[in-house]
Amino acid sequence: MPSLWSSRREISPQSSRLLIERAHEELVAGNAGDARLDQVRPLVRESWRRSLAGLVGVEALPPLELTDDELEAYRSAHPLAGAMDMIRALLLPEPDAGVVVAVGDAAGRLLWVEGDRHVRTLTGDMGFVAGTNWSEQAVGTSAPGTALTLDRSVQIHGAEHFNRLVQPWSCTAAPVHDPETRALLGVIDVTGDADAATPQAQLLVDATARAIEAELMVARLRSRAAAPRLPRRHAPPPVRRTTTLRVLGRDRALLELGGDAGKSVTELSARHAEILLMLAVHRQGVSAEQLATLVYGEPVVDTLRPELVRLRRVLEKTAPALVPASRPYRLTTELETDAHQLLSLLGRGAHRVALAAYRGPVLPDSTAPGVEEFRSTVSSTLRDALVAEASVDVLLAYADTADGADDDDVLRLALSLLPARSPKRAALVARVERLDAAEERATR
Repeated sequence: MPSLWSSRREISPQSSRLLIERAHEELVAGNAGDARLDQVRPLVRESWRRSLAGLVGVEALPPLELTDDELEAYRSAHPLAGAMDMIRALLLPEPDAGVVVAVGDAAGRLLWVEGDRHVRTLTGDMGFVAGTNWSEQAVGTSAPGTALTLDRSVQIHGAEHFNRLVQPWSCTAAPVHDPETRALLGVIDVTGDADAATPQAQLLVDATARAIEAELMVARLRSRAAAPRLPRRHAPPPVRRTTTLRVLGRDRALLELGGDAGKSVTELSARHAEILLMLAVHRQGVSAEQLATLVYGEPVVDTLRPELVRLRRVLEKTAPALVPASRPYRLTTELETDAHQLLSLLGRGAHRVALAAYRGPVLPDSTAPGVEEFRSTVSSTLRDALVAEASVDVLLAYADTADGADDDDVLRLALSLLPARSPKRAALVARVERLDAAEERATR
């Protein structure tokens, strides 16, 4: 039995992939009047121009806008949460269908990404994971973002994507509206190979969107009949993370406060960074002796307390909500760190985005035992995730970092994944041989 997503007939694009790629390069290079652009579909051409005007990078990675806790809370209350079983039944009847199905909110943030595991691993490398923003303003031309911008169903074929990282994929998306007010609720998207952007795929995605709207209306009517005096419930907006401790590749951490309206940045001393990071890692709270051991290596409470007093003074001026409580020492408001954000990206399979966010080890010069342990956890988790699932391009990018430059296993794995005729093989072979020679000299 053929897959639901197997194509019944070939799509004849208006122009060849090569022509589209050349037109894209001319536009990016500033030649907006190039005649080849006239051969690109108007829908795509205008989206490219909006992307260019919005200063979207041609290899930009989508921003992670919802942490794990925020994502879970937001999507559980979102109007489309109740439609997920229907979406799975209509668009993912087979576990290995060869596509992923994404459901996003009206701002373009992906709330669910499900489907073929192999495809999810590959698309995760470009950041197509829950919690990231795939609006046109964030990543340029794509089916979900452009469908929301135009408020209509859209198909984007391969090279038509503005972002080069997305060009191996094709996608179909349709907006979903409130059945009464017609306000945008979100978007549903199917991403895969060329079969994900056939006329049949568009008919099915459109029909799914209409079925969701009908189901929302039926559920709403039933709710009113059961409890006519209860006000209609809407999904609350997600709580935006406004405080972040940046510790990757930095010895003097940065404490960033603010949101969309702007932010302020405070540089912390090395010791204050260690203390605040330990409180962010041990969110359940720690005793004075435990915190002193994490920071100093021994329970020197008399040394810790004066430092905590100084940290409180700094926080009272810059971030009063972060002033630690005592007995046990703990943060009473959640503090996100860039290291935790990286771990969250890895957990969602967004390897390329995670590697781009990796600025280096956690507080690299710190000798605090707790920091050293967390640093090792972050570095090893990144490496292990990339070795287990990342594409060869991401592995090669990791091999160019300080952490991966001398990692013989990573280099050999990347070498095994490269095509036999790849021009990148020679440089990799030379690096492996240099490492082998250095190891041989060291053992003499």
